[in-house]
Amino acid sequence: MILSPFDNDEHAEIREGVRRLCAGFPGEYWRDLDAKRAYPTAFVQALTEAGYLSVLIPEEYGGSGLGLGAAAAILETIQAEGCNGGACHAQMYTMGTILRHGSEEQKQHYLPRIATGELRLQAFGVTEPASGTDTTALRTFARREGDEYVVNGQKIWTSRAEHSDLMLLLARTTPRDQAAKKTEGLSTFIVDMKKALADGSLTIRPIRTMMNHATTEVFFDNMRIPAANLLGEEGKGFRYILSGMNAERVLIAAECVGDAKWFTRKSVDYARERQVFGKAIGGNQGVSFPIARAYANMRAAELMVHEAARLYEKGIPNGAEANMAKLLAADASVEAGNVCIQTHGGFGFAEEYDVERKFRETRLYQVAPISTNLIMSFLAEHVLGMPRSY
Repeated sequence: MILSPFDNDEHAEIREGVRRLCAGFPGEYWRDLDAKRAYPTAFVQALTEAGYLSVLIPEEYGGSGLGLGAAAAILETIQAEGCNGGACHAQMYTMGTILRHGSEEQKQHYLPRIATGELRLQAFGVTEPASGTDTTALRTFARREGDEYVVNGQKIWTSRAEHSDLMLLLARTTPRDQAAKKTEGLSTFIVDMKKALADGSLTIRPIRTMMNHATTEVFFDNMRIPAANLLGEEGKGFRYILSGMNAERVLIAAECVGDAKWFTRKSVDYARERQVFGKAIGGNQGVSFPIARAYANMRAAELMVHEAARLYEKGIPNGAEANMAKLLAADASVEAGNVCIQTHGGFGFAEEYDVERKFRETRLYQVAPISTNLIMSFLAEHVLGMPRSY
C-alpha cells in the first residue's frame, strides 16, 4: 500500500534502501530496547555505515552532499517502517550550524570523522531548567580566559549525551543585562564531551521518561573549551542556532509524517482483517472514517514538510513553513496514533502490536523540540501581525 505519491519521488531509491535496512530491526528489537531503556547502538551503526547519517555533509568532507529533502525522506521512512530515528536525528540537524558558520579548519577536523562514524555529534545543549523555551534567558556562562573558555552551568533534556562524542553548546559569553539585545551575547561551541567527562568538568545524569529517548541533564563545572572550538563570531550564537532550528523542525515534522503513515497502515491492515459480528470492522464507517480523516491530515502535513524543505534548500527563509510543518505533522501523527489505538481496541495497548510504543514516541513532538503553543504564538505574531502574547 503506497500511502503517498512522495513514496515514489526523487528520493525513491533512498527510501527503498532505508526500508531494507529497517527490515533488519523489527518490532522485537525496539520492544526489547524499550523495556531496558537501552540505546539502539546496532541500528545507529547500520545507518552510519550505510551513509544515511552523513547525507547532509558535503562530499569533500566524506558525506553525500544531498539536501534537506533527502534527509527528511530518510527520517520519515525510518519512522514509517516502525523504527525510531530519535536516537540519531540530531546529527542531521546540527550539521547546518557547522556547515554554515564553522571555519574551514573546524569542518576539516570534525566532518570527515562524523561522516565515518568515528565521532558522534548527537548532543545539543540549549534548554535549561529555568529558561525552557525562552532561550535568551539561559544562564550557562562561558568566560574567556586566554585561549580557552571556562563554562559553568547546566542543561536539561540534552538527549543522547551518554552516546555522543561531541556536543553543540549554546552559552552566554556576555551577561544578558550588558548585551545590546537579549538575543546577543550568546555563543555556540563544539564541546569534546569525552575529554570533559574524563577530567570531571562534565557530569551527565539520565532522566527516565515515558519513552526510550536517552535524555539527560548535564552539568558544567569549570569546563574548559579551546577558543578554537567557538563557532563563528562570539555573541552571534543565537542566530546560528536558529538557522539550525528551522532544519530541525522540518526533520522532526518528517518523522511525524512517517509515524502517521505507520499508524495508518497498521489501522488499515487491522480494519481489513479483524472480524466482529461476522464482518471486517473496516466496513463500518465509525472505523473507516477516522482512518480516512487521519490519512487526509497526514497528506496535508506532508505537503507542508516538502514545501519547507524546498525553501530551505533554495536558501529562502522558511521559518513560517518549518514551524507550520512541525505543528501540522505533530498533530497528524497523534491523531493517527489515537485512531490506530481505537481501531485495535484492547490490542492497541498490548506491547506486541507496537502501537502503544510508537504512540508514546510520537506524543513527544507535541512538546519538543518546541511546544505547539509556541508555534502558534510565532505564527500569530510574526506571520499574522497580531500583538505579542508573551
